[in-house]
Amino acid sequence: MAITGRFVLLALLGLVPLVVFPAWSTVLLVGLGLLLLLVLDLIVAVSPAKLGLERRPPGNVTLEGQVESVVMVSNPTRRTLRAHLRDAWQPSAGAINPVQSITVPSGERRRLTVALVPRRRGDLESPHLTIRSMGPLGLAARQRTRLLPGRLRVLPPFHSKRHLPSKLRKLRELDGKAAVQIRGAGTEFDSLRDYVRGDDVRSIDWRATARRTSVVVRTWRPERDRRVVVVLDTSRTAAARINDEPRLDTGIEAALLLAVLAERGGDRVDFLAYDRRLRARVESASKGNLLGQLVQAMAPLEAELIELDWQQIPGQVRAVSAHRSLVVLLTALDGGAPEEGLLPTVAQLSRQHAVVVASVRDPLLIGMKEQRATASQVFRAAAAERALLERAAVTAQLRQLGAEVVDADPLDVPPLLADTYIRLKAAGRL
Repeated sequence: MAITGRFVLLALLGLVPLVVFPAWSTVLLVGLGLLLLLVLDLIVAVSPAKLGLERRPPGNVTLEGQVESVVMVSNPTRRTLRAHLRDAWQPSAGAINPVQSITVPSGERRRLTVALVPRRRGDLESPHLTIRSMGPLGLAARQRTRLLPGRLRVLPPFHSKRHLPSKLRKLRELDGKAAVQIRGAGTEFDSLRDYVRGDDVRSIDWRATARRTSVVVRTWRPERDRRVVVVLDTSRTAAARINDEPRLDTGIEAALLLAVLAERGGDRVDFLAYDRRLRARVESASKGNLLGQLVQAMAPLEAELIELDWQQIPGQVRAVSAHRSLVVLLTALDGGAPEEGLLPTVAQLSRQHAVVVASVRDPLLIGMKEQRATASQVFRAAAAERALLERAAVTAQLRQLGAEVVDADPLDVPPLLADTYIRLKAAGRL
């Protein structure tokens, strides 16, 4: 039960007869009158337990998009329902109008629509609906919370999609649509030419040589349909916020752009999210839209406050692809001791695969490095300088191991990673 402001106002008006006729009988009469009106209003109010409620799933929406949550309210009673309803979406769902007034005549149903503008990626929930059924006098209400679970999946926004057209144009050039294909070491047959001194005798085409008066050799071009394995680090370092965005979300943007680009380029793409156990996996052999599968798998990912188990990464990659692949590690260069985790793992992977390590650099370090007006700023500048030097040292060690490194600001990581993939593909190093 709940009382309204109208009942409080009526009780204040009941003080008037007490002032005019100050007696206990007057107090008793006013109190009994208020109580009688309150009870009658509650009795006539429609019971919330008798209402029929049906929630229609809002479906999926991208981050910062808008979607509607719909609840159908049926009134099977003989009285008109006058109520206030509150749909209990969690705050990050961004409900614009969670509390609404509704009137449902006897035997009819009405539609309750709540606009949602989510502010966080992932699965958002509304476990129940609270109904406050008002009496005809509006003095009191019968309140009840009904279980009515609803779920909304908020997908990654994929802002880096704007880079996709330009990257696809570069990729089409590799396929010969805008430029001549690059010849080199590979396994795809390209053409025949005359033998010159220094050519590998294993490339001689004996059948073609028998039909001509000169020795002929086969030329090959780099393969275009290789395998790309993207490993996203979901450990504690992914929880760091850079430019008011978690490092994990920047890794998701980079992984989405690379995966779509590689799929358009004819490569097979596999995605893994890992820390100490496998959080998500999308296989290249899966049927359907790769982008749709990726955003569905990435949407519920959250950074776990645990260390990444680097020793398991080679085994996870091996379980996906036993052949030479492009392995992309989306991780941090400043989390823990790289010589104990990242560097040995890259050294092991580089023996069989082409490896790219992509990391997000905090642009705040550059600003801290340049500000030295006060003593505290000097100490901050020294710390920033040391952090940048350590990142540069790790980058140099990774490149000595044969890996490519992309270390840039959050907005630059997705396009630079895509450019690295195109460059490796053009050079036939995948």
